[in-house]
Amino acid sequence: MADVRAVNQMLADTFEPKRQNRWFFQFAEDVLPQFVAKTFARPTFTQEAVTIDYINSKRYLAGKFEWGTIALTLHDPIAPSASQKVMEWARLAHETISGRDGYAAFYKKDFSLNLMDPVGVTIEQWDIKGGFISDADFGGLDYTSGEPVEISITVRPDECILRY
Repeated sequence: MADVRAVNQMLADTFEPKRQNRWFFQFAEDVLPQFVAKTFARPTFTQEAVTIDYINSKRYLAGKFEWGTIALTLHDPIAPSASQKVMEWARLAHETISGRDGYAAFYKKDFSLNLMDPVGVTIEQWDIKGGFISDADFGGLDYTSGEPVEISITVRPDECILRY
């Protein structure tokens, strides 16, 4: 027999949606100040499919799991300079002047992404572990524009944990 739903179970006004503009990121160390953040992509993952062939059919199993890269767009204030902070972090992995590479224990950073409710309480927390800068774009300049300068970076994490 079909289930009959009450009207209040079908209305969309019974939930409060998470909003794209209620978030902040936080590093365990003083890597980047929170106020330079403009955009932050939530974590993504890929689950590889392993194929098992048998006679004239196929079967699939879950294979290797990989966390995707995380894209961030940053404002670049005069002070503290986000460009300088990004380069300080990147130099922990590779120093361009000397050509020396760094140890993973120094250049991999842990940080969190926190989504907030309307009153500022954290309602979702992602802990990003072992992230390092894999790409950085310090943006273009244009004499005809008065727009602020932005930096785009891509972080490659080892692991992302959804706490709540």
